[in-house]
Amino acid sequence: MAQAPSIPKGVRDFSPVEMNKRNYIFDTLKDTFKLFGYEQIETPSMENLSTLLGKYGEEGDKLLFKILNSGDFAKSVVAADLEGENSNFLSTKICEKGLRYDLTVPFARYVVMHQNEVVFPFKRFQVQQVWRADRPQKGRYREFYQCDVDVIGSNALLNEAELVQIVETVYKKLNINVTVKINNRKILTGIAELIDEADKITDITVAIDKLDKIGLDGVLKELQERQISDEKIEILKPIILLSGDTELKLNTLEKILSVSETGLKGIKEMRTMFNYLKMTKITIPCELDLTLARGLNYYTGAIFEVKSDDVQIGSITGGGRYDDLTGIFGLKNISGVGISFGADRIYDVMEQLNLFPETVVSSTKALFVNFGAKEEAWNLPFVAKLRDAGISVEMYPEAAKMKKQLGYADSKKIPFVVLVGEDEMNSNQFTIKEMESGEQWKVGFEELKIKLL
Repeated sequence: MAQAPSIPKGVRDFSPVEMNKRNYIFDTLKDTFKLFGYEQIETPSMENLSTLLGKYGEEGDKLLFKILNSGDFAKSVVAADLEGENSNFLSTKICEKGLRYDLTVPFARYVVMHQNEVVFPFKRFQVQQVWRADRPQKGRYREFYQCDVDVIGSNALLNEAELVQIVETVYKKLNINVTVKINNRKILTGIAELIDEADKITDITVAIDKLDKIGLDGVLKELQERQISDEKIEILKPIILLSGDTELKLNTLEKILSVSETGLKGIKEMRTMFNYLKMTKITIPCELDLTLARGLNYYTGAIFEVKSDDVQIGSITGGGRYDDLTGIFGLKNISGVGISFGADRIYDVMEQLNLFPETVVSSTKALFVNFGAKEEAWNLPFVAKLRDAGISVEMYPEAAKMKKQLGYADSKKIPFVVLVGEDEMNSNQFTIKEMESGEQWKVGFEELKIKLL
């Protein structure tokens, strides 16, 4: 007996209905990106492992899917390699390639390789799959899409403000209520300098970033575990819990971080960015959140997270400024900023809130019922004309029972069926029936076309 097929944990099949909904999200994102002048690129699913390793921190390296070399992949391995504890070293001996972990590092690689072809500032978007060897759980998958929009080759903070405009445009189109949380890694660096722990900036930001998940007590305990003294934690506590509007927070921070040149630069950048947001009349809530740190090592300036106001699911969009990402590939001093929309989490939010338009469920507008060869021949030219007009229609492929044909239309959520029998052919008309209401009309071809548009 054949074994029942299965798929690996953390990956999924998508039905036609699910794909229609997913494409609704993708199309909304792509149309918005183009509206702001961004152009689409694609990069390969696999990259050289040397491109990926060391770019996401120690934890990120562990989550890379590595691809075994073809043929005798172990031929270059010696016994001493197996005795060591450095799995990354061993993997480089048997794996030359890996599946991309995100779209940002491949984008940096692309820019370096094509630097003589692209025009700076280079505004690009990318909608492709990425892979992470993570533990699957709700809202977290091993294979998923990222929808990235970046501008590279410009230091201007107007770019950050434009990304927030893109966020607003996307989520208004999708009908999702969101809040944009913004911080600056320079401010976080200034806070670390304030307590004379600049070398522990990563430890401090990783702990602070968990405030929503583990609460203040959990953060303070983690800081202690990371060898931050109680005296220094007491200095950090009021900063972490700083409340009030953005202006008040920035004014307070300016006094606290007066000894940190880096911290003051971060404050200045935030003032400039929030002023841009006022000028562009952003209407979605945007707040300075000092607990926002974001884990990836390459962020150097503004950082963003977007959360749904109505569903507890974590961030659905995030990103930030990276000052020298291309430097890892030899192209120095090229700054960029970008954000990534989590299509899977956006989908989950829209499903939970029932936000997908009914018209998205089926791409077919009408089904022509098949009564036989004579009716087929009469209908086929009109079916072709409707498709030429950009209207998605089907004809049932055989003269099956009416119940079966209507059941097909119902199962595919096709909103209309078109019935053509002897009477319709003699009068050169069509009977169109709305599936939901059961109401039907006799119309000419031009009226039919208007009805289905």
